[in-house]
Amino acid sequence: MLTSIRIRNLAVVAAAELEFSGGFSVMTGETGAGKSILVDALALALGARAEGRLVRTGAERAEVAAIFDRDSLPIEAQSWLAEQDLDAAEDCVVRRTLSPEGRSRGFINGQPVTMQSLRELGEKLVDICGQQAYLGLRHPAAQRDLLDQFGGHQRDLDRVTAAFAAWRRDRAALETHDQANRDREQRMDLLSFQCQELTGLALQTGEYTQLEREYRVLAASQRIEAGLGEVLNGLYEGESASAQDLIARCEQQLSALAETDPELAPTAGILRDAGVLVSEAAVAVRDRLNSLEHDPGREEQVAQRLADARDLARKHRIEPEELPALHDRLTAELENFSSSAEQREQLAEQLAANAAALKAAAAKLSRARKKAAARLAKEVTAQMHDLGMPGGEFEVQLPVRDATDPSPHGAEGVAFQVRTNPGQAQGPLAKVASGGELSRLSLALQVAAISGNRTGTLVFDEVDTGVGGRVAELVGQQLRALGQNAQVLCVTHLPQVASQGNHHFLVSKRTVAGETSTAVEALSPAQRVEELARMLGGLKITSRTREHAEEMLTAAKVRKAS
Repeated sequence: MLTSIRIRNLAVVAAAELEFSGGFSVMTGETGAGKSILVDALALALGARAEGRLVRTGAERAEVAAIFDRDSLPIEAQSWLAEQDLDAAEDCVVRRTLSPEGRSRGFINGQPVTMQSLRELGEKLVDICGQQAYLGLRHPAAQRDLLDQFGGHQRDLDRVTAAFAAWRRDRAALETHDQANRDREQRMDLLSFQCQELTGLALQTGEYTQLEREYRVLAASQRIEAGLGEVLNGLYEGESASAQDLIARCEQQLSALAETDPELAPTAGILRDAGVLVSEAAVAVRDRLNSLEHDPGREEQVAQRLADARDLARKHRIEPEELPALHDRLTAELENFSSSAEQREQLAEQLAANAAALKAAAAKLSRARKKAAARLAKEVTAQMHDLGMPGGEFEVQLPVRDATDPSPHGAEGVAFQVRTNPGQAQGPLAKVASGGELSRLSLALQVAAISGNRTGTLVFDEVDTGVGGRVAELVGQQLRALGQNAQVLCVTHLPQVASQGNHHFLVSKRTVAGETSTAVEALSPAQRVEELARMLGGLKITSRTREHAEEMLTAAKVRKAS
């Protein structure tokens, strides 16, 4: 349940804070006062698209926060918050800011989130039914979704969707396999030739890099040998002044001096360690020098293997180091072609199994839809009678789809058929229902879809469009009845609807010092009389108008009590 909403610098609203209770709340006001801005603000908080022009002129940003009672959150909203690690010990707070440049930031319980997260949670907390929602009922997809929501078919629908995805995946795999087989022989010949070339080279993983390193050493072996000889002579084998002899003499001198000057002892030790390191280096140089040998034959052999690898890599337009991996891929592809017939049989069997699973899942969904369609038709027809269409009749048709063209939505379509007046031929809802009838049908469908177990918030924006008089009062009574099982907020311009509300908010526009703003206030019983009188009487409010307003409120209270 929505407990409060805070608005700052949104359009003509400088600041507003409203507290809501359960039941049926109405919002009224003069035309152009900004009644729908409250609905827009709630939609904005729940992730609806927004433009920077919505920020109040001169403000740095707009901000909307919607607070929902934690204990009365719908189960699916509680589960979503837990899954996202966004649940809180206190009430659920959804907040959004908007800059004049159009940049938005969203928060759930103080944690920054994406707009998609706001929308996902918003769908589980609030249903906003505006003119576009009514018009959306004209579309088959919206009718199908409403029937499945009414029937609680989500699990069956998920099974159909999953089975369809598996079937489509296997069908694509089989088609790809068959397409590849159309030029199978030509491809196999090419693969065989390429694999023979790569097998003949037999280049191992990492071998090319090793060959390059070996070739560099072989090509420079004489230069390396001469250089190592000079180094060895300088380190150890020089007759007059090798590094080892010089370090040894210096170490001896320092050791002798250290007997007189002890501070020289550490330096003598350093020279002693240096002598050891020089000896070890000399040994390593000698070992490497002894292992070197100039082998023109090996050098030519390595050079030729490197050239063969580069030529083959150039043919395949890859680097020589990639040849072993290419060999593995082409060999696997060739083996795959060799087992093509067996693979096709396996793919065909798997496709048939998934087609059967899809058919079974769709059949189960169809059975559930047939039962739900009958119940929905009965309940909506009854609601139509209560909403001023006594001769109306509602029916849900389930036209069967072409079995050769499966759908992720089941084996049938969903089409709402309606007759709004006695003697009228039944026809598609999109063609038969007028604007006012469509809004009432939308309300009837909402009432039916709740089925006594919805605990979220329903928002109706101008639900009474196109109706008046007795029908408007019936609409108000239905909204009040709807408020017994769900929190209902309604923007209305009809006193017949407003009088049925458990709570009443007035939206008014004010101009101070040349600046226009919209204010919202909760009305007391006496203020409600004045507002209903205004809605009834227009500019001139008489005592009789006030009496009529009081009578409407009294009658509504009597009906609530009964």
